[in-house]
Amino acid sequence: MLAPYARKACQPPYPGAGAHLAHTGKVPMTPAFSLLPFCLLGSAALAAPVLDDAVRQRAEELTRLGMHAGIVIAVIDGKDSAVFGFGSAQPGKAGKPGTDTVYQIGSITKTMTGLLLADAVAQGKATLDTPVAQLLPGYAIPAFDGRQISVLDLATHTSSLPRLPDNFAPANPANPYADYTEERQRQFLAGYRLPHAPGTAFDYSNIGYAVLGTALARQAGGSYEALLQSRIAAPLGMRSTSNQPTHGMLARLAPGHLLSGEPTPAWDLNVVAPAGGVYSSARDMVAYLQAYMFKPLRPYALAIVPQRPLAPGSETKIGLAWLLEQRQGQGYAWHSGQTGGYASYAAFTTDGKRGVVVLTNTARDVDALGVSALFPGTPLPALKKPPVAMEMPRAALAEYVGEYPLDKNFTLTLTLGKDGLEAAGTGVGAARVFASAKDLFFFRAIEAELAFTRDATGKIDGAVLSQGGENVVLRRRRPE
Repeated sequence: MLAPYARKACQPPYPGAGAHLAHTGKVPMTPAFSLLPFCLLGSAALAAPVLDDAVRQRAEELTRLGMHAGIVIAVIDGKDSAVFGFGSAQPGKAGKPGTDTVYQIGSITKTMTGLLLADAVAQGKATLDTPVAQLLPGYAIPAFDGRQISVLDLATHTSSLPRLPDNFAPANPANPYADYTEERQRQFLAGYRLPHAPGTAFDYSNIGYAVLGTALARQAGGSYEALLQSRIAAPLGMRSTSNQPTHGMLARLAPGHLLSGEPTPAWDLNVVAPAGGVYSSARDMVAYLQAYMFKPLRPYALAIVPQRPLAPGSETKIGLAWLLEQRQGQGYAWHSGQTGGYASYAAFTTDGKRGVVVLTNTARDVDALGVSALFPGTPLPALKKPPVAMEMPRAALAEYVGEYPLDKNFTLTLTLGKDGLEAAGTGVGAARVFASAKDLFFFRAIEAELAFTRDATGKIDGAVLSQGGENVVLRRRRPE
């Protein structure tokens, strides 16, 4: 996930930039099956997959309440598939989003970058142990006591690189990666010191996947987009999948929306595109998942081989970007994504029997919809309606101003701006926070809340950041 401050099972605490800133001889990558016709919501098709009633009702409710502008859910059952649309594809128009509506898929892009690595291994161009420095001559790649970063370290988020580079300072927070160039990536790597040895700890890293995509493209002698098209999109017939959307794709693009419902442009990911810059459609994403599900060729099979646990003893493993878990006795692979105005979820059972894709043009988590669609009968969490902002005098807001460090690498800074209280994380642009009660604030740019705590004298001494079902304690830095 690329949305700022996002956190999920595959992501470390605040901050991020998703979301959730919330994963071989030359072998052709054309799958050994034919993609069957799609059925759209309301159409009649023989043996069409069924969407769980609770998921359907929730999607209808989310769009009716304006919490999502539009949602499409693709269900794969065996070799059949169906796409269900909710809400609207375009503001002010009645048409529902459908099979060919285009969305930015965010960090699901990482699974494509991981697949490109698997393809390089299948072709004998690299091994999983290949040091990334070998693929990027001219780059100064950090190491730790002689231990180099391998491509597997990058693909499994165990490279010891941070979530975001320390020279990430977006000029435009509404399009935060637009000015982050390959030269800035190179400068970051040359000056960064790894905090621990690569391969020893899971630390979700967007910059790590940017570096991996850069390395694979450099090895192939072209751009990341060219590699994506030649090795994945073209062989699978994914005509609406690209990091650089065509005019035709843009004409079908569902405009992005913030949590507040305000429109927002899709992000330009620049050199970070391999971490989250791809656009796609439900039609293409079904083709993509089916390539993993039915008699997968070697790159697809390799991409979902468990490589490392997320933590010592953890039952959740990571392949090449894909998160691998068990539910109801069934193994499944999944990944989610989020950018400024979009969110996504993709998953499939590893026995190849069922798959799900959820795409929305609102930056609000859709993981629960995806899990319940993949495993019908899985209870959905209670619908939490957006909080209502209350007015608070500037003098009262000033009480919360200060620095709230998480660790030596990250501090949440609260300032009083022209329009109200603003929160900015290290390396992340500022976002306004709104009071819903005394000491309780919420973001409109992301799904997160800040609850401030007080000491015995009644003074603010910290805050608890709640996001993605997890709470992160931040202690207020005392003035020196």
